[in-house]
Amino acid sequence: MVLQACPDILDYAAKGGIDNWRDLSTTAALVRSALGVSPDAWAQALEVLGEHDASIVIAAILQRGEEIKSAGGYLRVLTAKARAGEFSLGPVLMALLRGKVAKGARERQRAG
Repeated sequence: MVLQACPDILDYAAKGGIDNWRDLSTTAALVRSALGVSPDAWAQALEVLGEHDASIVIAAILQRGEEIKSAGGYLRVLTAKARAGEFSLGPVLMALLRGKVAKGARERQRAG
């Protein structure tokens, strides 16, 4: 589901792709740096969200691309929300998946 919602992270993966959580975590650490997220913001996200969820958040930030002006600032906001018990990854992934479906429908309309 993560790779369906956030396929752009595959562009940063090692040659073997992303086949497990370790691959995703390793790739997210690389993407974190490419997005300009500070080591401190990443460390806080890892502490609060855990390695899997923090990696998914990085994939989602990458997928949203130009919509997010400051990846590090956005990650800090989401980390603070998670610390307060006000953040869940489910809605983030579902919104990305819905966006892909809507984009596909628009492209089919233009082609048809």
